[in-house]
Amino acid sequence: MTGWDAIRAAIEMTLRGEREQGGRAMAACWDVTGEADDAQRCVLAHYLADVQGDLDAEVEWDERALASYVRVGDGDLAEIGIPSARGLAPSLHLNLGDGYLRQGRLAEARVQLEAGQLAQHLLGSGGYAELVREGLDRLAAKIEAAGAAMATPATPVPSAAAPLGGTMT
Repeated sequence: MTGWDAIRAAIEMTLRGEREQGGRAMAACWDVTGEADDAQRCVLAHYLADVQGDLDAEVEWDERALASYVRVGDGDLAEIGIPSARGLAPSLHLNLGDGYLRQGRLAEARVQLEAGQLAQHLLGSGGYAELVREGLDRLAAKIEAAGAAMATPATPVPSAAAPLGGTMT
């Protein structure tokens, strides 16, 4: 198990723009966490997803964050300034839904969007809450647009074998 101080320092490094170094520090913290360190793993995976250069790896970290989250007690993140861990749920669902959408997994993106929307009452008020709510709204619009694009029949393209405006003789 690693301490919250090391995790906070690694995350702060990343947030300051030291993405590569922060990513390595967070990965090192992850490596010393154990299966029972759900709160730390949830937070680390949540931030590790953001430093991935590959969409599939990003989504895998987002999935890990959500898998760990379900075992986090409501007060388990108080030490890092999150009084109620329940308030993290909308952000976790938002990130995973966005990743699924970018992978073309529209149905799974919708499931995550709905879960995030159902949990947004846990956010409270303030800048972070508004940021997540706006993110959920943007994700909903993107999913709607993607669904509409998939439902719209393609415009027929004239065959190269037949001349325009007539039939072949």
